[in-house]
Amino acid sequence: MNFVELLTQREFLISVLAAVSAAAVVFTFGSSFIVKSEMRDRIKRVALEREKMRAEEMARLRGGVAATEGRGIRRSAETRTYMKNVVERFDLKKAFQDDATVDKLAMAGFRGQGHLTTFLFMRFATPLVVFAVAALYVLVLSPGERPLYLNLAYAIGAGLLGVYLPSLLLKNTTTKRQASIKKAWPDCLDLMLLCVEAGMSMEHAFKRVAKEIGAQSVELAEELTLTTAELAFLEDRGRAYDNLGRRTGLDGVKSVMTALIQADRYGTSVGQALRVMAEEGREGRMMEAEKKAASLPPKLTVPLILFFLPVLFIVIMAPAMIKVFGGPVAGVMGGGG
Repeated sequence: MNFVELLTQREFLISVLAAVSAAAVVFTFGSSFIVKSEMRDRIKRVALEREKMRAEEMARLRGGVAATEGRGIRRSAETRTYMKNVVERFDLKKAFQDDATVDKLAMAGFRGQGHLTTFLFMRFATPLVVFAVAALYVLVLSPGERPLYLNLAYAIGAGLLGVYLPSLLLKNTTTKRQASIKKAWPDCLDLMLLCVEAGMSMEHAFKRVAKEIGAQSVELAEELTLTTAELAFLEDRGRAYDNLGRRTGLDGVKSVMTALIQADRYGTSVGQALRVMAEEGREGRMMEAEKKAASLPPKLTVPLILFFLPVLFIVIMAPAMIKVFGGPVAGVMGGGG
């Protein structure tokens, strides 16, 4: 029995379809569990952040004891002891941390001292690990005919590339998070405008929109939930709005937060400000769609030249070429017969 007969058998096709169906069912249920687990982790992080802000606000009012307890709980939950010891022993904050490090981590969804300590430790440990792995490979597993100094140069080069690996991963996470927030932000503005015009306060509007927008963007729902907590516990509402713009790092979100800060400071209509910003958000999304549509022809030029035009030429010219070059051969064979 050859391979073609095996593929055309009824029992084999039924088995393949059954296996595909079972894999699809397992993948569907497994992805739903993964999404739920990710949502629980995000809600847990938001709850920890809210408890930290609550503790800081109570410490401001009572004298500083509660904030120390809250920070101790959060640090024990997020920071591993050996990472903290390495960061403090080698003073990695002075070596790797700058004014924008905390903001970059916040834009990627990593907040708190624990994530900062982990990031600094990874920036210190990743080049050493990459160098050790590369040296093991080029010196022991596959030395080849190369001299020793060249293998060491390869290992050192790999270690230097490992310096940029944590920053590259952080930037990739930030880009994905910002893309999710940017995609759902115009709908968020529309929902927020409806809530404000219905008579809700900004705290209740943020809370309601965070609940509704979670199905479209979990990241945006997380940021809105955190902003709701800040509006409830921070004394300055403008600080909560500014923190939302700083954590997202998007110009559209920052402009809306600036409009809300001005409306809250000067007593202007919040609904009017949201209406204008929501209209600009819809126009911006339409312009983005038009931009992507306009960029399709240049992107399709190379695939068209490489894949479509050769096939089209073959289909058009093949019959004529067969007729031209096949005629004399057919005549010679007929004359010889």
